[in-house]
Amino acid sequence: MPKLKLSDRQLYALIEAVKLGEEIKPSQSAKRKAFAKYRIDGWENSKLTGIFYSIQRRLGLIDEIIEELVGVSPLILDPWLRATMRVAVEVAVFRDPSEKTRQHLKGLAQFLSKRTHPYAGYYYYDILPRILEYMPVIDSEEKRLKWDYLFPEWFIRRMKGLLGDEAEGLLKALNETLPTSIRVNLLKTTVEDVEGYLGRKNVRFERSERVATVIRILDPFNPEWLFNKGWAIAQEEAAAVASLLLAPEPGETVVDLAAAPGGKTAHMAELMKNEGKIYAFDVDGARIKRMREVLKRTDVEIAETIRADGRKAPDMLGEGIADRVMLDAPCTSDGTIAKNPELRWRLREKNIQKVVALQRELIESAWRLLRPGGRMLYSTCSMLPEENEGVVKWFLGRHDDAELVPLNGPYDEGFLPGTMRAWSHRHGTIGFFYALMEKKGD
Repeated sequence: MPKLKLSDRQLYALIEAVKLGEEIKPSQSAKRKAFAKYRIDGWENSKLTGIFYSIQRRLGLIDEIIEELVGVSPLILDPWLRATMRVAVEVAVFRDPSEKTRQHLKGLAQFLSKRTHPYAGYYYYDILPRILEYMPVIDSEEKRLKWDYLFPEWFIRRMKGLLGDEAEGLLKALNETLPTSIRVNLLKTTVEDVEGYLGRKNVRFERSERVATVIRILDPFNPEWLFNKGWAIAQEEAAAVASLLLAPEPGETVVDLAAAPGGKTAHMAELMKNEGKIYAFDVDGARIKRMREVLKRTDVEIAETIRADGRKAPDMLGEGIADRVMLDAPCTSDGTIAKNPELRWRLREKNIQKVVALQRELIESAWRLLRPGGRMLYSTCSMLPEENEGVVKWFLGRHDDAELVPLNGPYDEGFLPGTMRAWSHRHGTIGFFYALMEKKGD
């Protein structure tokens, strides 16, 4: 395999992209801005984009190496120094740089001195030989998996506890790029029309076997035209399944307690044939704005968007007013890592209980909204039992009027009988959990 060759300019572009990636989200926007400044395009863009996203996927591991070498968390270092060291570790430890590239890495000391302070340049120059000579100590199975698949050791231990030897297959799947998935909006078009459009664009695609309106696009292609036209929405198969399980019917009253950016709200309006009422709650103003745009483009007429905490919904709408409640609860989102690679290093085991506390409050509010005989779907895009089966068991233990409605597909049974889980390595979609509950009549 040829050695990696990078010029000074290419290294500068990577450093600025990594630094901007801390300030601008999504990281793709930071990359574009930095690469434009250094006129990175064509084959250069392709080459450096791969390195940039590799840094994002490895970020936690790279920072562990930096902390091992310098004795302090890189998060307290000067931002320019931190970004430069992250790029240097990626190039020197995880790749095979040419001799000229190694020299260019040394030259970054001057780049740093000009961008921030001469002392930062001196410090980097002093540390660089240790980066160039670094060899990891891999003395446990968790460390091997961490280096092979780039996940925190606590997360690896959790997945091994859930899946045993199958855990490695899950970690591998979470590192694979999922194809773009879209859900066709039947309020405006048909699946055949969308497939015809993709065919005319010579784009390869496949229809989901589990959700008839979900299409996976197998070639690099931007479906923006379909989104702008309201013909389709960006949505993973597992997310689309949630609305199908809740199965709202025309004329019903539905509450979506954590609705933005609106994919499930729009899907439920479609299932209801735009007849009835949907109250769509979310706390985030920017996400509410995006949801309103989605609902307008897709010709949804029955949804009222409300910027408020879902926990306040019963006081705002009244109790027992809903036939169905969708609670796709805020969660750690670890099931979406294949779509959001940098998320893996933001996961903190200590934060799980805070998320669970919010989920418990939301599910209680959802239940207050529901009329006797009504149904609530509790779902998350997490794989951690505390956020899923744990919340459902806790809830069922508090409510004699709650009955679990067994789910028999299209995915696998969860760790609580009657619940369901989608797994990336088994089903080729994001990780998801579902529990459908019915409120017993008086």
